[in-house]
Amino acid sequence: MLCVIQCAGSKQANAATLPTMSGRRVMFVARPDAAPPEKGVLYVHPDNISDLTGITWRQRVMAVNTGREPDPGLWIAGKLYRPKAYALLLEKLGIERLFILSAGWGLVRADFLLPDYDITFSTSAEPWKRRRASDKFSDFNALERTQEDIVFLGGKDYLPLFLRLTRSAAGRRLVVYNSANPPVACGCALTRYPTTRRTNWHYDCAEALAAGTWHPDFEAVPS
Repeated sequence: MLCVIQCAGSKQANAATLPTMSGRRVMFVARPDAAPPEKGVLYVHPDNISDLTGITWRQRVMAVNTGREPDPGLWIAGKLYRPKAYALLLEKLGIERLFILSAGWGLVRADFLLPDYDITFSTSAEPWKRRRASDKFSDFNALERTQEDIVFLGGKDYLPLFLRLTRSAAGRRLVVYNSANPPVACGCALTRYPTTRRTNWHYDCAEALAAGTWHPDFEAVPS
C-alpha cells in the first residue's frame, strides 16, 4: 500500500529555494503578478521560464533531483512540512511508500527534493497563493504507472488533483473523508474517518495510520 497525503502551508523555518543568477530568493506562488513586492524576492510560477534561458523553474527542480544541477540545500518532500503527521508517516511507511500531493508541484515521492513555495488549493488563501482548478500546472506525477493500492489523506480541495494524477493507476484507490456527505470520487473506494477536528482533520487520520490504530479499508463501497 502507498499513502498520499496533501501538502501543508507550514514549511520548515529554514526551507531552501532556488536562487536567481543574481542571488535573489525565489518564492513560488500561483499568481506572481498579484504577489506583494518584497525586497530581494522574486515571485514566480513553477512553470515560468527561469533566468536560465529556455528552462522552466520546474525543469530546474527536476535537474536538482537528477543531479544535473547543484542542490542548494532543498528539503525532501517528506520532511519539508512542519506538522508532525508527516514525520510520523515517513517513519512508519518509509520513503518508498509515502507520497506528497503538492498544490505547487504535483505528486512526488517523499524523497523528492522540493523548494520552499506558497501555493494552495484553499479558497481562503490570498489570491497570489491560491491555485484554481482552471490554472495550468505541469504537475509532476510519480504514480502514473503504479500497480500498488493507494490511500489518499486530504481535503476536498485537493481531491480533484489526486483523482486526475492517479486515474491510470492499476491498483485500488481509497479516499478517506471526514465530511457528513461523501465526496464524488469515481472509481475509488470511500471511507469516513471520524474525528471532531475540522481543520486539517486528515492529520488525525495520518497519525492513527502511523500508530497502527487505524487501517485503510480497500473493500469499502466504491463511489
